[in-house]
Amino acid sequence: MLNVQSIDLYYGAAQALRGVSLQAEPGKVTCVLGRNGVGKTSLLRAIVGQHAVRAGAIEWEGSDIAGLAPDRRARRGIAYVPQGREIFPLLTVQENLETAFAALPRRERSIPPDVFNLFPVLADMLRRRGGDLSGGQQQQLAIGRAMVMRPRLLLLDEPTEGIQPSIIKDIGRAIAYLRDLGGIAIVLVEQYLDFARELGDHFAVMDRGSVVYAASRADLDEGALRRALAL
Repeated sequence: MLNVQSIDLYYGAAQALRGVSLQAEPGKVTCVLGRNGVGKTSLLRAIVGQHAVRAGAIEWEGSDIAGLAPDRRARRGIAYVPQGREIFPLLTVQENLETAFAALPRRERSIPPDVFNLFPVLADMLRRRGGDLSGGQQQQLAIGRAMVMRPRLLLLDEPTEGIQPSIIKDIGRAIAYLRDLGGIAIVLVEQYLDFARELGDHFAVMDRGSVVYAASRADLDEGALRRALAL
């Protein structure tokens, strides 16, 4: 289980996160919602270790990982699909997928069949350069690369941004499949409310670097959720 406890994060003198707490558990999707610039991406970067927190704790599987480097967190099963995908444009699809091998022991360095079962287009484009793929195909590649790591915690930063509707449906099915496997905790940052509501088990709305509303699916108050999003 992921347990983020009251973390503060700064960029120089500017405070990006203010006492943020968040939980994610295997077999569940925790959705983080909010407008641009409220701290959602900063939260994910803090979890994966790209930015150090100044206060609070980040616990994963019972251990505080706030002091670990990003590569050590990746080896502990934490995979990140960043906003903008960040695939390698000059590498082939296969080479992009294989970059995830760095986080795996040698005996596990193979591409799981689930990658191609969920995203068949990748199997057809293994020798194509990543930069030649459409935006939607690159997003599938970025998620597939994360899956190669056999993650136990998967962080997705706005995977539907700028993606055509048919690909959004494929991505939604993939997230639901990974959730239903039961062994992966998923944190989904999203602005597309309908997409998040369809997949989410827990919801947190951020504003100005803080969580201003949080609820499980069973306790979700539609009016309160929409008011928080309108702040």
